[in-house]
Amino acid sequence: MNPQSRTFRTALLALPVLALTFPARAEWPDRPVTVVMPYRAGGGGETMVRLVMQQASQTTGQSFIVENRPGGGGTIGAGFVAKERPDGYTLLGSNLATMVIAPLFVQVGFDSIKDFTHIALLGGPPPAFAVTARFPAQTLQQYVDLSRSRPQGIAYASSGYGTHVHLMAELFKSLSGANMLHVPYNGGGPAMADLIAGHVPSAINTLGTISQYARSGSVRLLAVASPKRVRDFPDVPTFAELGYPQMTSVTWFGLSAPAGLPRDIVLKLNAEVRAAMAKPEVLDKLSAEAIEPGNLDPDGFTQFIRAEIVRWTPIAQKVSATSRPASK
Repeated sequence: MNPQSRTFRTALLALPVLALTFPARAEWPDRPVTVVMPYRAGGGGETMVRLVMQQASQTTGQSFIVENRPGGGGTIGAGFVAKERPDGYTLLGSNLATMVIAPLFVQVGFDSIKDFTHIALLGGPPPAFAVTARFPAQTLQQYVDLSRSRPQGIAYASSGYGTHVHLMAELFKSLSGANMLHVPYNGGGPAMADLIAGHVPSAINTLGTISQYARSGSVRLLAVASPKRVRDFPDVPTFAELGYPQMTSVTWFGLSAPAGLPRDIVLKLNAEVRAAMAKPEVLDKLSAEAIEPGNLDPDGFTQFIRAEIVRWTPIAQKVSATSRPASK
């Protein structure tokens, strides 16, 4: 046997031994998992993520740690996750603002579809439209009619320029012909404070933010953007009931990961989310914050995000064409 053949034969005999030196991927998860929330602590989105992570911790026996990485309208935290290894140990509390709306207004440094594996839709609160308790309009149509009769229109507050609720209000303006003047605030809390104080007569915000004031009678709800009436506010009509089906939307949150996450981990996490969101005790907690739960498989969630990008792009372009006002 010549030296080359002997070397080749030796290499072949060594292959099984070499294969044994590379262990198979361990069963996921075999260590703690970090879930990055790209906002400051608190809010309905984090409530949903924590409820789901508690479920996952119980069923897997591993810790799921929620880590807040705020900044850039959620894009800093999302950009961080996009660059992490797709091994299932760094996840993202994804959301409408970060995945869809922010990229329509600013350069974010990531592609919302190509740079992520989208796992599951958790759900979210619908926007709602409210007026002060003393405002003369009792219905949404009366509000529209009154706005048209006023040359300066009626001011409405939102949680900020370029937010989901701002886009919703601008969509409503175009659909209804209402004469409305946008007053952006730095967050839903300040917007509601000025609404209650009477400094601004109307506001659009997530129902979770408005609900406590609506229950106390400080504000009056005229319409909600949920697909059906909300259990805790059965007398408040949906926009769709009032002739605006295009106004059906929720400020949604989901669970995503870096692109390339193995399919078995994706399916396992999706099952964890959907099981948690279907539990009666979880549904009760979500209902208290006016959150509509989601129920999509991974492919459905990805297609949902694609559709949201298509939906909000022309509205964002129209808003961008106008001058950006300073927020209060």
